[in-house]
Amino acid sequence: MPGQKIKKFLDEQKVKYVSINHSPAYTAQEVAESAHVPGRVMAKTVIVDMDGDMAMVVLPATRKIVLQDLRDISGSNRLKLASEEAFREKFPDCETGAMPPFGNLYGMQVYAAESLSEAGEIAFNAGTHTEVIKMGYGDFERLVRPKVMSFTA
Repeated sequence: MPGQKIKKFLDEQKVKYVSINHSPAYTAQEVAESAHVPGRVMAKTVIVDMDGDMAMVVLPATRKIVLQDLRDISGSNRLKLASEEAFREKFPDCETGAMPPFGNLYGMQVYAAESLSEAGEIAFNAGTHTEVIKMGYGDFERLVRPKVMSFTA
């Protein structure tokens, strides 16, 4: 069942979080609106192909990735957005496009936008298009250990 893996992990780590159910929404901005979460707090998860390996990029719903900046900062030679077909099987417990930003649970490096930390909390899809989890950003950073960089516009 989608969402169970992330909740189990957070419970095991004794992290306080809130689960918010909402009407079906598919873009990060729509999810933020449906769940009544500010767009700067709502994280979207984007999968990229970085030198042949899948990596997870996490940024606020209100921002866009500047691929050239991410390529330069990360030191990658080749960086492009991954197709859904390329990454779908890596997330068997999630609806496509609703992956939580916990690459550590899926064997992926995570790159987080520096601006995500500014609000002090983070909200994200819980593996479905109808549930969001909101928690402290410090807990997210401690559990995921993302590479925090500035690569958004």
